[in-house]
Amino acid sequence: MSVIKRKIKTALEIWSEHGLQGVKSRLKNISFEIGQKIAYRKWVKEFDTLTENDRQAIRQRIENFAQQPLISIILPVYNVDEKWLRLCLDSVCNQIYQNWELCIADDCSPKSHIRKILEEYQNKDSRIKVVFREKNGHISAASNSALEIATGEFSVLLDHDDELAEHALYFVAEELNRFPDTQMIYSDEDLIDEKGKRSEPKFKPDWSQDLIYSLNLITHLSAYRTELLKKIGGFTIGIEGSQDYDLALRMIEQINEKQIRHIPHILYHWRAISGSVALNPNEKPYAHERARDAIRQHFARVGIKAKVEEGYFNLHRVVYDAEPSFEVIQSKNVTAETLNALANNSLSDVLIFVDENIKPISEESFSELAKIAMQNNIGAVGGKILTNKATVHNSGVILGVGKLLGFAHQGISKLAPGSFVRAQVVGNYSAVSGVVAIRHELFEEMKGFDTENFNQGLFEIDLCLRLREKGFRIVFTPHAEFIQKGFSTLEKILQTVDSVEIIRFRHKWQKRLERDKFYNENLSPENGRFAIQMPPRIKKFWKN
Repeated sequence: MSVIKRKIKTALEIWSEHGLQGVKSRLKNISFEIGQKIAYRKWVKEFDTLTENDRQAIRQRIENFAQQPLISIILPVYNVDEKWLRLCLDSVCNQIYQNWELCIADDCSPKSHIRKILEEYQNKDSRIKVVFREKNGHISAASNSALEIATGEFSVLLDHDDELAEHALYFVAEELNRFPDTQMIYSDEDLIDEKGKRSEPKFKPDWSQDLIYSLNLITHLSAYRTELLKKIGGFTIGIEGSQDYDLALRMIEQINEKQIRHIPHILYHWRAISGSVALNPNEKPYAHERARDAIRQHFARVGIKAKVEEGYFNLHRVVYDAEPSFEVIQSKNVTAETLNALANNSLSDVLIFVDENIKPISEESFSELAKIAMQNNIGAVGGKILTNKATVHNSGVILGVGKLLGFAHQGISKLAPGSFVRAQVVGNYSAVSGVVAIRHELFEEMKGFDTENFNQGLFEIDLCLRLREKGFRIVFTPHAEFIQKGFSTLEKILQTVDSVEIIRFRHKWQKRLERDKFYNENLSPENGRFAIQMPPRIKKFWKN
């Protein structure tokens, strides 16, 4: 099917299901996406292209490091075209940070140029070590062969046709100097085509436990403490296609959230060429089910009872095994005091607070929220709130955008993936609003909503942030959908900019408002649309 025919088919499907409003919402989304593509080209040119002064400043910064750890790059190679292999190898050789070793395992490539090129690079740089496997074992076995010769403190994973940004290893070393207890690192990334043109940036949130159960949050650049990497046995044989995903899941079982660091810089360029998963996610259809197998095995190891099903666009959906009782609490007199009183009279396992102007599209939405809320480490759960059946109003709360906070993906088409597909998969935010599900026992433990300080409208957000301080996750699920008519209680209080509640909230949660870990500093603080920020707010440490 041609591109034009496919677009016409999609437009007709949107019209059939959502009418004129749906088509308008989709066109608005397309316009936004086009604008973002243009903005990213400008962003790369102006803010992500190093000058010689930048390079010199980074070198000076490196000289002042307390530690300059040896970093091993793990590179499995098999039958890649000469052009891409040389670009990949050069991206390592051109690193500004010099204390690295490149550990290559050729997986018995039949193409003759592979050995010739690898030996050429090995001969000109003593930091390059090569293992030529005598038998093809596929990517997990080849990666393990490369890992066996790694001696660095940390190991960075690299694919044979991709490129590292020239300051990638500098940032890894910087992170290890700032946070010595780090066990696992990941960065933002983008795609790079045959002509070297960069596109489709993935500006990721900081660690999001529920998002990694929906998609591979880590992907590229990923780095792990080598000792732990070897301790867990390296890469799993038999799960090829999702071996990196499986590795990340096994690693997080050994460490805590504070030992996982996200570097919000584009440090990895994923090659998008014919035959690559970067260009076509369906290029390796078997990989999606193997990813779900990896998640299932992870749940079995950590004792979580859940099914893992196919979700949006071959991604993943976790359905927890739980049959809780729940009560929907909704009042026309929406204050924290009223809701606390209603909650005290409930005998249900899960309380679901619903704003007076919000209605479920399906009653199944409530059971979806309740099942997630019953999980031990989850604090509060919210669903996807729509302005109409075609347009998103709220898919989670982002702190520090707008005048105080904003709603994730507000205004995009219901069918749009959103930033990093987060509008269509289960993930984490700092808070949820409008619809909030929480275990009754936990609500009582938290002493309910704060009636003294946030009785009129900010009580939901305050509760979510208090839950976060206790280590509980706040979850958004797109599988529970609601329609909102008019303004919510939260939106009404936000319109009174100088209200006492807002002043109190700013004072109490100032640090959270300065930086929302589930957003990204490369994105605009104007609203929750995940638009690229010009210039970015992200720190460039060498310019401090």
